[in-house]
Amino acid sequence: MQKNFCIAIVGPTASGKTLVAVELAKLLKTEIISADSRQVYKDIPIASAVPSLEERNNIKHYFIEEYDLNKDFNAGDYGKSGRVIIERLFKVNKIPIIAGGSGLYIKSLIDGFFENEAKDESVRKELYELLNKNGKEYLYNQLLKIDAETAKNITPEFYRRVIRALEVFYVTGKKISELKKENIKIDFETLQFGLLWERKVLYKRIEQRVDEMLKKGLVEEVQKLKNKGYHYSNCNALNTVGIKEVFQYFDGIFDLDTMVSLIKQNTRRYAKRQMTWFNKDKRIQWLEMYDESSFEPAIIRIKNEIDNITSF
Repeated sequence: MQKNFCIAIVGPTASGKTLVAVELAKLLKTEIISADSRQVYKDIPIASAVPSLEERNNIKHYFIEEYDLNKDFNAGDYGKSGRVIIERLFKVNKIPIIAGGSGLYIKSLIDGFFENEAKDESVRKELYELLNKNGKEYLYNQLLKIDAETAKNITPEFYRRVIRALEVFYVTGKKISELKKENIKIDFETLQFGLLWERKVLYKRIEQRVDEMLKKGLVEEVQKLKNKGYHYSNCNALNTVGIKEVFQYFDGIFDLDTMVSLIKQNTRRYAKRQMTWFNKDKRIQWLEMYDESSFEPAIIRIKNEIDNITSF
């Protein structure tokens, strides 16, 4: 492994990534780069489960509550900005810690983007909804405005290719024609550790987290957003699990008990999608977790790995 390297703590939601990252940062006297596509926004600390002020005490965190909800921020922006931070930390001899569950963001940061990897199921779903509502010509005209070079080689009839080009742009912030030419040089290595829980135990942790979020004021947090005129249908940052369901409850689509049940169910599904993504990356070293007592051995294991590398 090269002299310059990062540590990445990955895994599904509610797996304890923040706890491990914070304790590791204390040991290494370093800083944490959050890899969460929602924690980057202001005004949704409960819904996005941002690290507490206590957890952030004396430890610099990046990409935590930095942008307004209407800010257009994507994985491409994250990767570019994050690498600047990493290089700055290398210059002061610190080992950056990346912590989060947004696989696309982590991929963008540590590997750069390749066109075939820029995928987002929710973005694709929205584009198909627009196709059904407004037709092929509408989507094609959107692509013309965004990426004329790609559009000139497609006709509206090839709507799947049009949707794919739009998806790449909305996910990465880059034109698909640019990505095909781009060659991002990554001059550092990343040692990745994943927190692996037995599914039933993880699902219980998820349900406990949802209950805690509700006690902390999740519904009230979303009510404030509603009072300001926000809605998940017109603000992409809010089109996410835990927020969308509360808005739907306000809209009268279902009752309070159903809302809580759906948040838990959809969070479990999200965790499953996260694991599907991470399981494709064979570089990740998985640490088996059983209960709260598993965290200390996991941290020691990671620290020993780091010591082995830096001792050469």
